[in-house]
Amino acid sequence: MNKLDRKFSTAPMMDWTDRNCRAFHRHLSRHALLYTEMVTADAVMRGDRDRLLGFDPLEQPVALQLGGSEPGKLAEAARIGASYGYSEINLNVGCPSERVQSGAFGACLMREPELVADCLAAMREAAKRGATSVPVTVKHRLGVDDDDPRQRLFSFVDTVAARAGITTFIVHARKAWLKGLSPKENRDLPPLDYGLVAELKRERPHLEIILNGGLATLDAAERELPNVDGVMLGRAAYHEPALLLQADRRFFGATARVRTADEAGADFRPWIVRRLEEGAGLHGITRHMLGLFAARPGARQWRRILSEKSPGARGPAAIAIYDEALEAVAPATAAAQ
Repeated sequence: MNKLDRKFSTAPMMDWTDRNCRAFHRHLSRHALLYTEMVTADAVMRGDRDRLLGFDPLEQPVALQLGGSEPGKLAEAARIGASYGYSEINLNVGCPSERVQSGAFGACLMREPELVADCLAAMREAAKRGATSVPVTVKHRLGVDDDDPRQRLFSFVDTVAARAGITTFIVHARKAWLKGLSPKENRDLPPLDYGLVAELKRERPHLEIILNGGLATLDAAERELPNVDGVMLGRAAYHEPALLLQADRRFFGATARVRTADEAGADFRPWIVRRLEEGAGLHGITRHMLGLFAARPGARQWRRILSEKSPGARGPAAIAIYDEALEAVAPATAAAQ
């Protein structure tokens, strides 16, 4: 039985949501569901699995997103992912990048719902740990290119639900335009259609529908939440991570005092020290933290110190750079008191 609370989650983002990013986000929100970067099934089967799939237990609940279009390979990758202890296995049917298109997966699979269903059915069968199954979900768009979005969306969802038994659909509320738009341009075009996603939930109440795409603030996410089962933030949560400090109270009913960004930065220091002792580079950790003090006095110095001094910094002594960056923001804290 699927017991994950998907009321609020952060999106899988290539080159961003690695284990350092996820650990940082987990220090900001205890309850948000976190996602890995997309990992291809081929990479899971042939690559360095511990590097690709390893994560800290403190990241839980965390979901693994897979990319691919071959049921057998995806099944094996799902089995491996489940064995690593992920709380969910997700299939990417939404990415519009050329890299993904050339591999015949991602958003272009919206036009092959039967194949997607076969992939997901194989993944569900494989994603078992003993007597329990790790939930398998799919993240997708409204359609692609010249598709009628309502027709494509409902047809895709109905086919996948009926043939694969999938009950959780994470819907990026715009079409993927694969012809003539770059992935960057596709972040803003064509227009978002939250109303269509809400209609999907009304018409298919037995399915769990999670809304993704263009949600820039927690206020915006809360406005849409009554129409769906959950909301997913991507770039907004990455660029302004301090908003995650409010997520547990606003979406999960937490009653603990909301920490400040300054407190969160200090709280994360022991984890950074531990990672430095394990051999991680400082830049690989702090590159995900540059927006923590966005719009705050001292934020520019924070970003400058970490951007200029952390690349190449390794070993326990590198924590001094992080401390220097924190001190640059301290006057803002004092001024606010």
